[in-house]
Amino acid sequence: MDIKIIYGFKNAYKAKGLTVVIDVLRAFTTACFIIGNEAKEIIAIANLKLAYQLKQQHPSWLLIGERMGVKQTGFDFGNSPLEIENVSFKNKTVILTTSLGTQAINLVSQASEIITGAFVNVQAVINYIKKKNPQHVSLVCTDAEFKDDEDIMLAKYIQGQLKNNPLDFNQIKKHLHNLPQLKQFLAHPLSSTYPQDFRLALELDRFDFILKAERNNNNLIVLKKVII
Repeated sequence: MDIKIIYGFKNAYKAKGLTVVIDVLRAFTTACFIIGNEAKEIIAIANLKLAYQLKQQHPSWLLIGERMGVKQTGFDFGNSPLEIENVSFKNKTVILTTSLGTQAINLVSQASEIITGAFVNVQAVINYIKKKNPQHVSLVCTDAEFKDDEDIMLAKYIQGQLKNNPLDFNQIKKHLHNLPQLKQFLAHPLSSTYPQDFRLALELDRFDFILKAERNNNNLIVLKKVII
């Protein structure tokens, strides 16, 4: 199994084989909470204007996400696991649009299949990859501005498990808490929920499913639950 780590959401187009698009803080953590709270599906949108258009066309759909960390006007919820932790989305369709994660997943064009990645469902992701046993695996780190940030550490965690050289999650957690850029961001967050979102994003294996991305009849990427 050839495993390639791809750095930065703008390079997502390079991904091939079974592709895991990673956004720990916060898109694909939030997505797990949405599906965990019984949403029917998530439509992952890159373009903000299109997200608003879909909401206008389908008023019963929920609009969730952010730009530059901030919930936008008219959105039902921000890109925050804390904000939606106890919200029921039973049988709802959710439009999710974010600054990095949903941008990256819409740039993937060569993959044989696409799933999302977060610490909250990482064992399910690993189990799925092992079950499929593909020739090529691409791990797309949407946030790769700094060395060894949360997305890169998740990619290395997945890679270590697949290569039978596992990393210690407690050491990763300690490392992330001590990263200067994350400490600064937690001290001056763009969103009031961010410190608790960070805590929830590091709840290892809270969920036992993966989110698989497929294009629907309107060529929109839809995320749906697959239990492993």
